[in-house]
Amino acid sequence: MSDCTKQIIRHLHGISTMQEIAEKAGLMPSIRAVQAWQCKRLLVSHQDMYQQKRFKPAVEFFINELYGPNDFSQRDQDIARIVPKMSKFLPEKALQSLASALYLNTLSFELDFDLAKQLVNAEINRDTYAKAYVSCDNLANRQQQIDYIRTLGNDLAEVVKMKGISSLLFISRKPAKLAGVLALHEFLDKGFKSFKNLGNVEDFIIPVVNKEHQIMQQLANPNIPNPLPDV
Repeated sequence: MSDCTKQIIRHLHGISTMQEIAEKAGLMPSIRAVQAWQCKRLLVSHQDMYQQKRFKPAVEFFINELYGPNDFSQRDQDIARIVPKMSKFLPEKALQSLASALYLNTLSFELDFDLAKQLVNAEINRDTYAKAYVSCDNLANRQQQIDYIRTLGNDLAEVVKMKGISSLLFISRKPAKLAGVLALHEFLDKGFKSFKNLGNVEDFIIPVVNKEHQIMQQLANPNIPNPLPDV
C-alpha cells in the first residue's frame, strides 16, 4: 500500500470520527450553518477572482467541494470502499491530490467544529463569527489550513500536466458508475476541469492565500477593525 493510500485512509478515518462526534453532540446543524456562512464570505472576499472566467471554476471547486455545507459522505464511502485498489487505476500524482484534498477537508471540518461550539443557537454574522474565531484560539491550525490551499493547488496543477489524464477521466466515468464510485470520479473530474485552463496556478493560489492570511492576521489583532464582509 502506497504512502498516499495510507494518508487517504487516515484522513477518511479522521473525518468520519469527527462527524460521529458532531452528530452525537447535536452540532451538525451549527456546523452546516457555519459552512454556509463561510461560503458566502469566501465568495465576497474573492469576488474579483470569481468574476474572471479563468479563475471562476477553481474558486467554485474550493468552495463547493472542500468548504461547503454539502454532504460528502457518499464520496468518502466510495473512496473507503476502493482505497486498496485505487493505486491500480489512478496515477500517484492523482492519489496525492486526493490525499491533499481530504486532508484539507478534514482540517476544515475540525475548525468548523470548533466554531460551531461557539456559535450554537447564535445568529452568524460578521461580528459573531469574528468573536468566535478569536475565542477558538487556533491560529496555528488556521495557518495550516491556508498553507494547504497552496499544497492542494500545486498538486492539482501537477495532475493537469500529466499526459493522458483527460482521456483517463473521460473513459473511466462509465466503469466508475458501474463500480458504484461515481461520486469519487466526479470529485476528481471537477478538480481536474477547474484547473485545466488556469494556466500558471500561482496566479490563482497566491492572491487567495495572501488574502486569507491577511484576514486571519486582522481577525487576531484586536486593534484592527473587523475585516469580514457583511454577508
